[in-house]
Amino acid sequence: MTWNELDAAVDEAAEGYAAAGLVPGYRVVLLMANSIEFVTSYLGVLRAGLVAVPLNTGLTKGEIGTVIGHSGARLAVTDGDLADKVGGLRAVRPGELGGHAPLTPQTDPETLAVLLYTSGTSGDPRAAMLSHRALAANVKNLADLGEDRMGPEDVVLGVLPLFHAFGLNAVLGWAIATGAALILDRRFESTHTLDLIRQYGVTRLPLAPPALHALLARDDLKEALQTVKVVLTGASTLDRGLADRFELATGLFVHQGYGLTEASPGVTTTLGEDEPKPGSVGRPLPNVDLRIADERGEDVEGDDPGEILVRGGNLFSGYWPDGMDGPDDAGWYRTGDVGYLDADGDLFLVDRLRELIIVSGFNVFPSEVEEVLVQAPGVREAAVIGVPSDETGEAVKAFVVPRTGETVEVAEVREYAGSRLARFKCPVELEVVDHLPHSVTGKVAKGRLREAGR
Repeated sequence: MTWNELDAAVDEAAEGYAAAGLVPGYRVVLLMANSIEFVTSYLGVLRAGLVAVPLNTGLTKGEIGTVIGHSGARLAVTDGDLADKVGGLRAVRPGELGGHAPLTPQTDPETLAVLLYTSGTSGDPRAAMLSHRALAANVKNLADLGEDRMGPEDVVLGVLPLFHAFGLNAVLGWAIATGAALILDRRFESTHTLDLIRQYGVTRLPLAPPALHALLARDDLKEALQTVKVVLTGASTLDRGLADRFELATGLFVHQGYGLTEASPGVTTTLGEDEPKPGSVGRPLPNVDLRIADERGEDVEGDDPGEILVRGGNLFSGYWPDGMDGPDDAGWYRTGDVGYLDADGDLFLVDRLRELIIVSGFNVFPSEVEEVLVQAPGVREAAVIGVPSDETGEAVKAFVVPRTGETVEVAEVREYAGSRLARFKCPVELEVVDHLPHSVTGKVAKGRLREAGR
């Protein structure tokens, strides 16, 4: 599809939304795998002044229902096989909205563009409010990267899911802004992915770390990546050993970035650095400020670790619907992540203040999983932690304590969790224990669970 053809298709989508009675500010759920139809539906939403709510296609019907209620969405655009997941809401396939209606383009950059859910679709939903200003600022920051900036001569592989901030605005958004060709694929599969890279002469390869691990098993990897100039990873922690093995096998340095949904998502990157440092996630993107603060919010000295604070036009406007917990009056947002800056200004991640688990780049909040597990047959108490995984970066591990006088059947608990949670949230390890360690305040001492090597 050419850019002119895309522009016409986006106009058609926007006019279809307006003809269906949707007015600026209405929320529209997008429940689709990567496709041109996702792109035209998404951009049509933005052009019509509506608010896109992209959802993970792996969510359960119950989880999607919670989001629909929380967001107040008026319409869902879905792949045909996913339409039954949006019960109670009008669902259409891309292109099914006919008719033409005059459009009133939105001119205020602070207008809400996207709601991206970061947590709690089974418990307390939380959606980052991303304005047109925030999305555009992130894209501009990427476009200002100097020698490593993308251009119309580039061919980008779009296999990262477009319902995730990385795929939506650091892949799709960046490609649109620079005129690069974007090759969309529904999911990563090593043989098919390498075939696409060869077929289209891909020059830029944004991937999640688990994909790098899978590619290393391929004997034809180096030959298949002959046209690739840049390999970039993000969304979850990159093991330095994995990056070194990939570089040894291909001759390509694996660039890293640090970002979060609330930053649309880019904060730092090793792109543009002459000699990126192993283990570093790079320096702040152009137009992004970053500092390391102690618990009082004051700057730490030297390269001591502290909480990462971010400021820039790419930041969100707080959480839906009232803008709570957004940047402070001075524009700084406390990320909840811990890191330190070296003398050159390179960021190194240390830990997360929150108990967040990141599975294949997707946020899993332990409390959400625990709330489901304690309702499973025979379970009295549950604790969830993240454990390292070659396939997904991190994985969910659960400890469950049986009710007095009862037994817990692991298979039964797995089945119960699977019916109420998206697959990436379900425990890959489930251990039945007599008791859980608690702190003096009664909270489960998860640090002791980790230290015990469980």
